[in-house]
Amino acid sequence: HYYEGALALGATHERSIFNVVLPAAKSGVVAGVVLGIGRAIGETMAVMMVAGNQARMPAGIFKGVRTMTTNIVIEMGYAAELHREALIATAVVLFIFILIINLSVSVLNRRNLNGGN
Repeated sequence: HYYEGALALGATHERSIFNVVLPAAKSGVVAGVVLGIGRAIGETMAVMMVAGNQARMPAGIFKGVRTMTTNIVIEMGYAAELHREALIATAVVLFIFILIINLSVSVLNRRNLNGGN
C-alpha cells in the first residue's frame, strides 16, 4: 500500500522503494538482524562441528577453536566447584554480549525513529 500510494503521488519506482517502503520496513529488518545475531551466537553444535572443537588457543585463522557456548555445553556435565563457577562466568559474559547487542540496536533504532536527533 505504501508503494502504490507513493506512485499515485508521482514518485518514481526508485524513490518509492528507497524513501517510502524501506523506511516503513526498517523496524522489521532491524528485528530480523537482531534475531539473526542471537541465533548465530546460539548455534552451538553447528559452530562446534565447523570450528573444530579444540580447547586451545588457535595458532592461526584456519586452526580449530572452541566457542564459549560450546565450552559451557560440553563441560557443564562434569564440572565441579571452581570449574563450574568459571563456566557460569562464561555464560554471564555471553549474556552481557547479547544484552549489549540488543541495547545498541534499540538505541540506534530509537535514534533513527526520532529523526536522527
